[in-house]
Amino acid sequence: MREKLCDYYNIIFEKELIEEIIKFGAFKSLKKGDLLIDINQEITDIPLLLNGAIKIVRENAQGEELLLYFLERGDTCAISFNNCIRRKKSLVRGVVEKDCEVIYLPISKLDDWLSKYKTWREFVIDSYNIRLNEMIEAIDTLAFMNMDERLYKYLTDKVQIMRDTTLNTTHFQIAQELNTSRVVVSRLLKKLENQGRIKLSRNKIEVLDF
Repeated sequence: MREKLCDYYNIIFEKELIEEIIKFGAFKSLKKGDLLIDINQEITDIPLLLNGAIKIVRENAQGEELLLYFLERGDTCAISFNNCIRRKKSLVRGVVEKDCEVIYLPISKLDDWLSKYKTWREFVIDSYNIRLNEMIEAIDTLAFMNMDERLYKYLTDKVQIMRDTTLNTTHFQIAQELNTSRVVVSRLLKKLENQGRIKLSRNKIEVLDF
């Protein structure tokens, strides 16, 4: 855990904080499809991502999901901070999109580290700012973009998160995350392919222009 933690976070956190994270944190590997957190789940610790990618989604009363944003290396779920402090249940679901390794940090250390370590305070504030900006971007996407623009943005964003120009996904999965129909997604994907921006194959989409 020390090696994986220091590979990225040693330029962010003080040495003393790194040592406390190693002492109190719990290391865990998660596979694609695993749940990082579920809706209405009580949050008892804070996830710190070492690698991989996690999608954060919201669900309505009918069970329809909407993708909000992705977490990747160096991220944590800022919503978890708020819910931990206020002892509230999660309002979102976090699903592993790409195999990842996570360090779970106990909520009992949050206040202590906020007063003790400047870098931790900055990390928490930055995490809130980043997630807020992503939520605003998600709202703007829904309010001001038509579906073909939303679809193309979804594909290019995911390519950057996955660090791979070939996405292993189905039209139905995309439709679920964009809260639209598979028929609409299939039609718009074919349109993007005809424009030379993507290449379609069975359960795969290669993004050529991003």
